[in-house]
Amino acid sequence: MSAAEPAPVFAVVGPGAVGGLFAWLLTRAGHEVVAVGRPGTVEAIRAFGIEVRSATFGDGVERMPASTEVPAGASVIVATKAYGLEDVLPGIAAARPREVVSFLNGVEHMGPLRAALPDVPVAGASVAVSALRAATTVIDHRSPFVNIEAPEAASGFASIRALADAGPRVKVGGTEAEVLWAKFRLLSALALLTSYWRQSAGPALSEDPELTEAVVSEIVACSTAEGVPASALDLVRALHSVPGGMRTSLQEDLADGHPNELDALGGALLRIGARHGVPTPAIARIVAALGSNA
Repeated sequence: MSAAEPAPVFAVVGPGAVGGLFAWLLTRAGHEVVAVGRPGTVEAIRAFGIEVRSATFGDGVERMPASTEVPAGASVIVATKAYGLEDVLPGIAAARPREVVSFLNGVEHMGPLRAALPDVPVAGASVAVSALRAATTVIDHRSPFVNIEAPEAASGFASIRALADAGPRVKVGGTEAEVLWAKFRLLSALALLTSYWRQSAGPALSEDPELTEAVVSEIVACSTAEGVPASALDLVRALHSVPGGMRTSLQEDLADGHPNELDALGGALLRIGARHGVPTPAIARIVAALGSNA
């Protein structure tokens, strides 16, 4: 950024557990942030700010502007749930942002983002973090880390540089597909199996070893078919490195009857498999069972 170029305004679209943590960290680091959300969330942030409770970053309240609209020309960070993208896309496009980085789960959201923003630099990134929204403006940051991965193409994004400055560990490198699939393989396996068995990660992975192996094999086959080769052994090792007591947001949302990301995770794998002729019977079994219980 040149001396004459104004500092960017960062619009965090979807100030929930992850987006709210990002907005809090960026504000704390001195960046200009606008939290963009639904009317009730906006009113609460205007009244109370965002409070974060974190053993890593400390506890505190940060106040920032909040709006239902994306500021014109902002650097946009999208942190909604996957099913919320359709609702926020028109507002993002209307703002003519300088850049957009998405932290949505899954791999299918980048097509709609780019279609809506043909002349805007857009990148898909991922974040590994455990954070829970304890109340509308209160976030419990539970993991001792916030690890962000972004593709090499996003190395010059103001939002990626600002997040690195704000505290998270940021790794930049590889293609967008590699970055998104690295998280998607692990997340989809964990989310589907914990939700299916209604148990935390450890028991869910060991409940039916044959089913776990089949899910892993199908996910790896889908990833490879999409041009991102993967190893079933590596995915199994990653799954078993997850804390045994971990629960997933898909599992919690299904149990509570809330909107959920079953389609963005399991549904996406079924569509990818069908497109490439990759059989996915184990995933289909789980998706059908979870869909009937939703």
